[in-house]
Amino acid sequence: MGAIRQCSRSACRQSAVATLTYVYAESTAVLGPLATYAEPHAYDLCSQHAESLTVPRGWEVLRLAMPTTPQEPGPDDLLALANAVREAASATTETPARHSHPQMEPPVGTEGTRRGHLRILREPS
Repeated sequence: MGAIRQCSRSACRQSAVATLTYVYAESTAVLGPLATYAEPHAYDLCSQHAESLTVPRGWEVLRLAMPTTPQEPGPDDLLALANAVREAASATTETPARHSHPQMEPPVGTEGTRRGHLRILREPS
């Protein structure tokens, strides 16, 4: 479940309901339901801009069927959300806190080479 995407048209702050893609090889613009993920070469449009879409002369517009009502989350979506919450909760309990690690000390009897503010520690042989 991502954030609500806005219309790609400049100065438009309406939420997107359709996705526009171009098939340059066939001189076709395809306007369909809002894509699941935002794609870099696709344009999300609000209902006003989707209805008033025009294309260059000689191009064809292929309008796919748009859903009449917004899609409700299904049982699979809710189960995936519940599983993600469970995984996140178990990951935080398994991860030790940062401040619980003991202070690291250089090995005894080895001398390091100092370079600026960094020190190279040689492994004991």
